[in-house]
Amino acid sequence: MASPLPRAQPFTINAVDGRARSGALRLPGGVVRTPAFMPVGTQAAVKALDPTDVRSTGADILLGNTYHLMLRPGSALVERFGGIARFMSWDGPVLTDSGGFQVFSLAARRKLDEDGVTFRSHIDGAAHRLRPEDAIAIQQQLGADISMALDVCTGFDAPETEQQAAHDLTLRWLPRNLLEFQRLVDTSNAIRPLLFGICQGGFDAGRRERSAAALNDHPVDGLAIGGLSVGEPKDVLIEMLDASITPLDASRPRYLMGVGSPEDLWNAVALGVDMFDCVLPTRVARHGGLYTQDGRINIRAARYREVDEPIDPDCDCLACQRFTTAYINHLYRAGEILAQRLGSIHNLRFIGRQMEEMRSAIQRGDFEDFRRSFLQRYAPVDPNVRHEQRRLYAASTRAQDSTA
Repeated sequence: MASPLPRAQPFTINAVDGRARSGALRLPGGVVRTPAFMPVGTQAAVKALDPTDVRSTGADILLGNTYHLMLRPGSALVERFGGIARFMSWDGPVLTDSGGFQVFSLAARRKLDEDGVTFRSHIDGAAHRLRPEDAIAIQQQLGADISMALDVCTGFDAPETEQQAAHDLTLRWLPRNLLEFQRLVDTSNAIRPLLFGICQGGFDAGRRERSAAALNDHPVDGLAIGGLSVGEPKDVLIEMLDASITPLDASRPRYLMGVGSPEDLWNAVALGVDMFDCVLPTRVARHGGLYTQDGRINIRAARYREVDEPIDPDCDCLACQRFTTAYINHLYRAGEILAQRLGSIHNLRFIGRQMEEMRSAIQRGDFEDFRRSFLQRYAPVDPNVRHEQRRLYAASTRAQDSTA
């Protein structure tokens, strides 16, 4: 095991309500209020938005992706421009995904071995090699405030042997990530870049618990939960999340990777998650899916052509404060680029408002009342998900009560 990193103690928990926590994470690029949602700027840009747009939604931190940025424009170029935040003119911290999930998604183009992964670029087919040491070095070139350890992810339908192998290899790689991070980062500073480890385990609760317990014993600054929201039913997500999070050190930030549906955010915070990222809010916005308190609507639908009021009268985003639903419906139906910008701002602000409500509710001590109120009103789009909403709520409540 790698020697402990000097404890920067960057994370402060200001309030706890049940298992939900509200706090602050201090990073070189600024302070992140938790629970926090990170908009995804995969290629150093949140699609359709500029940094001012993103700030207006309430985001404190963005996510960039090692895989994409190492291929284009290249981490060395980003480093010459002063790091990813300066390169994209973002005035806050950035977390970089190690590339593990992207390599997983390129299963037909990759080959895993004990030392690392060889894969072919989706851009030009060129071969690349990525080891744990490489992933850390690239993230340091990118200037990440939070670097992620290279891990191995599997899908929901992966064979049991593949899930076990991914769990084992992720843990064997972790010390190598730690050693390279210690070599490259000045860990003497009180506020310094951080390294998060990732627990995997597939879809076996016992293996999830063992992975989390093993991660918990390593001297990483933060604890991430990976390999979820990869095709599993909602109730399975909650079960695996609970198994993953229960063994984790309560003093370190907990990050649930790749989860962004509004109902999932409320349920995960109830179980003790502090940080999230997901492309979902902006991806569905680009196709006309906009969030409201009653669920996601298809703004392209004919019934919105003559609605002379905001999408959400309670929302303070640019789209709702300045434009009518009828106008935004027109923009989408006409294929105007402005539609994607306004829709993305609206959805990220909707998520940002949920984070603000969670933080306030935790501080007041009435988080569970607000969670119940949100889940009873918000209807997921998928009828099967809607049918399971109450079962999901019940499952997450049981998980919360069992460890209260």
